[in-house]
Amino acid sequence: MADQRVAHPRAVVALVWTGLFMTTLDASIVNIGLPTIARAFGTPLSGTIEWVIIGYLVVAAALLLTVGRLSDIVGRSPIWMTGLGLFTLASVLCGAAPSVQLLIMARLLQGAGAALLLATGTAMLTDAVPQDEHGRVLGLGALAIALGTSVGPTLGGVITEHLSWRWIFYVNVPVGLVAFAAARRLLPRETGRRQGRFDPLGAILLGVGVAGLTLGLSFGGEWGWASARLLGTLAIAVGALTGALVVERHVADPIINLTLFRNQVFSSAIASMTLSMLALFSVGFILPFYFEELRGFSTAHSGWLLTPLPLMLAIVAPMAGAASDRLGSRLIAPLGLAINAVALFLLAHLDATSSTGYIVGPLALVGIGQGLFQAPNTRALMEAAPATEQGAASGLLATSRIAGQALSVAVAGAIFLGLGGSAGAELVVRQAGGGSLSGPAAEQLQSTFLFGFRAALTACSVFAAVGALAALVRGEELRVKTRVSDGMPRNS
Repeated sequence: MADQRVAHPRAVVALVWTGLFMTTLDASIVNIGLPTIARAFGTPLSGTIEWVIIGYLVVAAALLLTVGRLSDIVGRSPIWMTGLGLFTLASVLCGAAPSVQLLIMARLLQGAGAALLLATGTAMLTDAVPQDEHGRVLGLGALAIALGTSVGPTLGGVITEHLSWRWIFYVNVPVGLVAFAAARRLLPRETGRRQGRFDPLGAILLGVGVAGLTLGLSFGGEWGWASARLLGTLAIAVGALTGALVVERHVADPIINLTLFRNQVFSSAIASMTLSMLALFSVGFILPFYFEELRGFSTAHSGWLLTPLPLMLAIVAPMAGAASDRLGSRLIAPLGLAINAVALFLLAHLDATSSTGYIVGPLALVGIGQGLFQAPNTRALMEAAPATEQGAASGLLATSRIAGQALSVAVAGAIFLGLGGSAGAELVVRQAGGGSLSGPAAEQLQSTFLFGFRAALTACSVFAAVGALAALVRGEELRVKTRVSDGMPRNS
């Protein structure tokens, strides 16, 4: 069995932090540059070009579960380093792509690299430090993911405006090369094969199922929720996932050990993470419409108004993680989601004249709530999984995060756009044409827009409240008395 003692724990944490930040940054940084990329290749801003974003997410989602389990068998360091090398190489290919088709292929490769980094990252963090410090380092991991998601659009806008869209991808290259050189020296060497065999049929079925689900949710609004294409995609996804459940019950070493879900803490943590992402990911999708279409703010102004969320998360997450090392997550995690539910309810009551203070206050509360929730919840999940299933648990956590994000955009986006979001486009046309927004027709457009906006955020508030209940009923967590090495029991 591989020796899991870590000689440079701080370096390992820093490397994993870098990987988490890079992969989540790249999932969001492209959004702002997509119109420029479409113009560069002379292609419409719908259809083929959308695969630049969605292809990355679909491939990453399809591989997370398999990679997490594989890291339990062959070790985490070689998989993480392979992921970093693949991600860096794909970034070069993306930046140099001469056509949109080759750019999409490079993005698929980049998504595969991201899956290798994300699926192993959480387990590597918990491997690197004593168990009484897990919450603290997981708080840093949550910070990396949140910053990557929130900084992406702003950084992408600056790079696209002052350099070229190609530098959205090239910016990863020097960071990746330095991190790879450091990883060769500092990551623990893992030799030999651990117990367990790989389950290829389960991996294929799970990959097809998760990829189909992510693809269907991502394109549902564009294809139509009752379209044959969407229903066929979801049918394939459900069929593959059902087949995977059957296979996983009858193999000695499944990709997902379904007995993990008998642990109330583990299943609660997965459910509350999915609901958290379902509630909160769409905030970054919906609020820019409010800022730019209803209020007429610039993109830069909108970006600054959103900064209280990641700023407060950055402050709170490490402290909440450290507190969970002493107190557990049973109270901290549901408190965080309860705060999110209140904050989203307040955001749902914004109107066309809301002050900056009223906008910033609830967004800061969202950051506080997420900071309180993420690290304690992740710590509870990882501690509930046996040492031999840490990679699988890490992959499940990452999959639940992406599934929640896809559901968030699908559900909240459908509510918002279906009930009033389209009125925002007409408001923009009026503003661009110099038309007055004070007349009865403009007031009706504002009212219609706000109806859809409020309905979507109210739904998100409900999801956060349900997530808080899921976290609250998880039961008592087993307390860890001493640190143990990989492959030995973790709980007392």
